[in-house]
Amino acid sequence: MRWPSKQTLPGGWAGQRVLITGASGGIGYALAEALAQRGAHLVISGRKPEVLALLVNRFPEQMVAVAADLTRAEERHRLVSATHLAGCNMLINAAGNNQQGFFDTTTDSDIEQLVAINLTATLQLTQALLPQLMACPQATIITIGSTFGQLGYPGQVTYCATKFALRGFSEALRRELADTRVRVMYIAPRATRTAMNSPQTEALNAALGNAVDSPHAVALAIINAVERQREELQIGRPERFFTRLNNLWPGAVDRALLRQLPVIRRFVTTKESTP
Repeated sequence: MRWPSKQTLPGGWAGQRVLITGASGGIGYALAEALAQRGAHLVISGRKPEVLALLVNRFPEQMVAVAADLTRAEERHRLVSATHLAGCNMLINAAGNNQQGFFDTTTDSDIEQLVAINLTATLQLTQALLPQLMACPQATIITIGSTFGQLGYPGQVTYCATKFALRGFSEALRRELADTRVRVMYIAPRATRTAMNSPQTEALNAALGNAVDSPHAVALAIINAVERQREELQIGRPERFFTRLNNLWPGAVDRALLRQLPVIRRFVTTKESTP
């Protein structure tokens, strides 16, 4: 059974019980803050318990924190148990890492770690929560991807691979659950100003003239997309144009990025990771 295309959230945000992963940094933190302000009840998870505690102290009646490394099965299971107890009907997959660096210098460990947190753990957590979500009158799964899930970019090869996979996961799962009450959404932010960005990344964005959003702005765009029942959202008009061009005329994008490559090589010298 599909949701009506223009149906609002049952009970508004106050009627939602939401699990947010990656809530100890960046977009996940901004989402937790914005949803709590709208009356939602939240289970928040991340790898920095001290940051999660700050949120819980601000919204003690609405938040429960479960610090967890989602790549560890026992910690993932502990989070699933807390989500069951809270009766969550919405999952927001916001946890993720980024590693900036050229692929020829990437180690086996780099690849394994990035795939584990960005892709494998996200799929495993979602699969573990599906029975609970499918038992709800209405439920939502939201996965935070990236513009680099639709556009391959130099210096981000493994990250692009994981985000392309997440987009495919969301699309396939949405179609698989099309006759259920579970709605599946995919959100693709562009460059976002978070603690994960190194000075080199900030300098690269400035050198290329890339727009960089605040986590708060991204959180508001995600909330708006949920309220409007969007299935996919790519944030940023220039980014939407560029990815459409990439689909229709990839050679043109190849040539454009080739011109950027010397600038990228000046700044892509370190690896980065998010909370």
